[in-house]
Amino acid sequence: MSETTERWGSRRAFILAVTGAAVGLGNIWRFPYMTGENGGSAFLLLYIGFVLLLGLPVMMAEIMIGRAGRRGPMQALAHLATSAGRTPNWRWLGFFGAITMFFILSFYSVVSGWSIEYLVDSLKGDFSGMSPPEIGASFGAFLEDPVTMTFNHTVFMLMTMSVVAAGISSGLERLNNLMMPLLYVLLLALAGYSISTPGFGPAISWLFMPNPDAITLDVVLNAMGHAFFTLAVGACALMAYGAYMPERQSLPTAAIAVAALDIGVALLAGIAIFAAVFSQGLDPASGPGLMFVSLPIAFANLPGGSLLLALFFLLLLLATWTSSINIAEPIVEVLQGWGMTRRRAALAVGIAVWAMGLLSVLSFSSLKEVHLLGEMNAFDVVTTIPPDFFLPIGGLLIAIFAGWIMPQNLALAGLGTSRRFFRRWRWVLRWISIPLVLVVLGWSFFK
Repeated sequence: MSETTERWGSRRAFILAVTGAAVGLGNIWRFPYMTGENGGSAFLLLYIGFVLLLGLPVMMAEIMIGRAGRRGPMQALAHLATSAGRTPNWRWLGFFGAITMFFILSFYSVVSGWSIEYLVDSLKGDFSGMSPPEIGASFGAFLEDPVTMTFNHTVFMLMTMSVVAAGISSGLERLNNLMMPLLYVLLLALAGYSISTPGFGPAISWLFMPNPDAITLDVVLNAMGHAFFTLAVGACALMAYGAYMPERQSLPTAAIAVAALDIGVALLAGIAIFAAVFSQGLDPASGPGLMFVSLPIAFANLPGGSLLLALFFLLLLLATWTSSINIAEPIVEVLQGWGMTRRRAALAVGIAVWAMGLLSVLSFSSLKEVHLLGEMNAFDVVTTIPPDFFLPIGGLLIAIFAGWIMPQNLALAGLGTSRRFFRRWRWVLRWISIPLVLVVLGWSFFK
């Protein structure tokens, strides 16, 4: 496969695209409940530190490989490895990344379907006046309804793959340019509203006041793992986007901007959510149900609560939509590299991911007691194995390739920066980021 001629239309378009890939369930769904379960500020401050020491250097490595190769992930890795006199079998790292994204997208679509259902229910005012037990029972009943779950999963997959099929400029770039600014407007509006709530002060204190007593080994490792997950590194998705990066754009500047925007989404979402939770005296450590049970309870009896709740689920839907499109792109690129047209590749990926997602849908009803690994059903497997194991493995191999395998001149050109910065970045990648990834992997295997 020859070098791609497609490019993002502007530097801003590239930053929004990579931010769209990074911002999603990890920031708006997973970050709040992980923070709630891991001591608030203890987790938050560690998470920000690990984004800088672990996530950012590996993100730069992944984008740099794509930019230097100017091909799809598999072809770029093979080309660069051959240029270094190494085996072209490094290409299979790109295939491994596509498989990782395939499994992640299969549950991403299902959970995103929940946001569609709850957006509609919020607009209808269904949660107004409901008691906490009724709201909890309503969520349980929804999960056990395979017909409704399948319908929402199908709608979300159609939303995703129709944009991917349209291509880079007509599909991904156009949607990112529209949706990412809208996402930030919604976040700022919700965070601004939270200032007027009685829970705002306690939420700010809980999130930002240092609390060394809450720091444990599990909190440290959870923060490290989440920093890796939230930036979408390790699956070659950002490598695919690096191939379209404008020639004169500074990669370090773009990557820092993406990391700052990604952290900003998590912080704004956390402030808005925990202000509502503390206003109603709810437990911030309520786990994955924080978004779909605790928030409806928090807003059920507030003036204008239905509209505010609808804005939260619209925000979640927009974030997961842009993220899922960016997750699907490298999978489609693998099929394009094997000779498929973009439209046919998008159709094939969409059907395959949709079918895989049905296992997650049925994991709450007819397949609830079918255990694939230990006590884990299909949904538990796809929400645990790919994020906790596959992403760190992919990230480790990407860091090794960028830090030790790739020819230095190509890596320097791909990074597009001074030799001084390049040397510092490579030192951090080799001697800080790679050991930290090994720690994440070790914890994932033995926790």
